Amino acid sequence: MLTGLPLSLMARPATALAAPAGPPGRLAHDEVFWRSVAAAFRVDPGFVNLENGYFGSMPEPVRLAYHAHSDRLNAENSRLLRTAYRQHAEEAAARIAGLLGVTKEEIAFTRGGTEALQNLITGYRRLAPGDAVMYADLDFHTGQSALNWLADRHGARVERLVIPEPATRQAVLDAYAAALETTPRLRLLLLSHMNNRTGLVVPVGEIVDLARARGVDVIVDAAHSWGHLDFTLPALKADFGVFSLHKWMGAPLGSGFLYIRRERLADVAPVFGDESQAADIRSRVHSGTMDVAPILSVGAALDFHESLGAPAKEARLRYLRDRWVHQMRDLPIEILTPDDPAMYGGMTAFRLAGRTSKADNTAVVDHLYTRHRIFTVHRDGVAKGDCVRVTPALFTSAADVDRLAAALRELTGR
Repeated sequence: MLTGLPLSLMARPATALAAPAGPPGRLAHDEVFWRSVAAAFRVDPGFVNLENGYFGSMPEPVRLAYHAHSDRLNAENSRLLRTAYRQHAEEAAARIAGLLGVTKEEIAFTRGGTEALQNLITGYRRLAPGDAVMYADLDFHTGQSALNWLADRHGARVERLVIPEPATRQAVLDAYAAALETTPRLRLLLLSHMNNRTGLVVPVGEIVDLARARGVDVIVDAAHSWGHLDFTLPALKADFGVFSLHKWMGAPLGSGFLYIRRERLADVAPVFGDESQAADIRSRVHSGTMDVAPILSVGAALDFHESLGAPAKEARLRYLRDRWVHQMRDLPIEILTPDDPAMYGGMTAFRLAGRTSKADNTAVVDHLYTRHRIFTVHRDGVAKGDCVRVTPALFTSAADVDRLAAALRELTGR
């Protein structure tokens, strides 16, 4: 009976899956172990899915928890929302805060990273006429649009930074340092930890230091990096952050959160002037009566994540990227992430040399799927031209990325 099942049991179904002891880099090559991980996902075997950046499939313990929570929500209705849900959301926030190295009072759940990003940007209070905001060509398009809106509303101007290509750690740092130094009255910078166009990972902590020294606030978009890379928020040094739970944490669609360092809460306005609890970070999100089953399922997603461990996940995803990328070295293919391990994870984009248009790259995506049943995605917005993004998942095998490499070799030979 749904109403008689304790919430804690519904939130955390048991799983025997656990990463064995040993260096994560060595485990990343263990196809036997990762086949056992893949068995925890129900995915369509009719194609190779290398477009897992949009959102991440739920592992079975999470999917089952989500269905149970949906059923319970429907059965208990308002009583669940007004009683047990609140305690469980607090517990989930506390677990997230513990993993990130912050406090639960600095976290507010959202329906995804996009809502978190829009709320932080549009609620930012420290912008005056004549000030400037800045984003890079690789930043998420919704974040760019929100900054355009913010600047227009406050009589500020928008500055655009182009990430150098090919990107190296020093070239990226130099580009941000020059932009910060030469942009008068720059007040707010959007900074993607791992961007959604090419998968490039930038040295966030160092860039935040550069910005802070000039009085510039930074909103860090970590929607693609948390659960994908192993890090804590103090390492990023961010005052404001954006996170998704339905990407690399494997929680259901409709789950994410924003972070505001406690001392900076007043610099982000309550949504639509919410006066009910202005001193509470949750007033910076106002989603109305929402489906809480995804948030109720966060505990199960965190259980699965912790059973593997962030270092093992990061190492596996990076290994899969390396495996297909290294087979491209003799081909006329441009890889848009460098080989510095600190600057990429599993997600990487490429383009055929000289093929920079939307038509060029959508043709590659179509060819890979129709001829080889490999699903990828076209990405635009990159200053030097469009590209194709490849994003493996925890259920992706070495054979899957080898299949991609063979398909690209066949394509470039045509």
